Amino acid sequence: MDDSEDPNDEVQYHIELASEDVADAVLLPGNPERVDKVTALWDDAEEKAYHREYRTATGTYEGTPISVTSTGIGSPSAAIAIEELARVEAQTLIRVGSCGAIQPEMDVGDLVITSGAVRQEGTSKEYVRDDYPAVADHEVVSALVAAAERLGYDYHVGLTMSADSFYAGQGRPGFDGFRAAGSDSLVEELQDANVKNIEMEASALLTIANVYGLRAGAVCSVYANRVTGEFRTEGESRAAETASLAVHLLAKMDEKKREAGVDRWHAGLSLD
Repeated sequence: MDDSEDPNDEVQYHIELASEDVADAVLLPGNPERVDKVTALWDDAEEKAYHREYRTATGTYEGTPISVTSTGIGSPSAAIAIEELARVEAQTLIRVGSCGAIQPEMDVGDLVITSGAVRQEGTSKEYVRDDYPAVADHEVVSALVAAAERLGYDYHVGLTMSADSFYAGQGRPGFDGFRAAGSDSLVEELQDANVKNIEMEASALLTIANVYGLRAGAVCSVYANRVTGEFRTEGESRAAETASLAVHLLAKMDEKKREAGVDRWHAGLSLD
């Protein structure tokens, strides 16, 4: 293998980053264009790399170091970013994306904070057995909830389904009306199981992060409600702001843990 293609090089092959380029906490939008929308909320930011779908900037939010790396669409490309960010010592990864809601009470523009995910993507299956759970880190979930509350944004907490395709895998018709096997009942079955939303990356992120001992979570803006048929690209900045504030709150949680001499943040350790 040529040295330039060695994924263990100091500068990672796909994201083109070294350890000094990223903060401990990294936000993960899909679209590279969202990087500018994320960093517009920060105190300051500097672009560190842009290669293929992977665009990274690092800066501060309310004085807390923070980075953002776009992952492209879907779990395979997201897994590459996760792998290489882990190699450059990122410790906390938060997906910031968009999704389709599948519960009738959820409005376009609301946020969905993922507590766990249905692994209907194939990437995580290449890491670990099918019955391994995709679970968000409880500190990240707590920080995202606290951030949404402080910002006054409407949000829901629950299970996300991650698919490998936007059309057939999410129960939508394909080209010329094609219907994949089981697609007619997919959304209804997920509704009955109290799944909140559908997107394409969260379950791989949560699974891989847990395998590697990283802290991970996800917050998505609802762009569509599959029950009501409503669709608008709304609330994107809310997810980014909520995740950025959550990183700041996680830093405060970590400080509280150090002061108390404990390994995990819990409700008994209040935040100022």
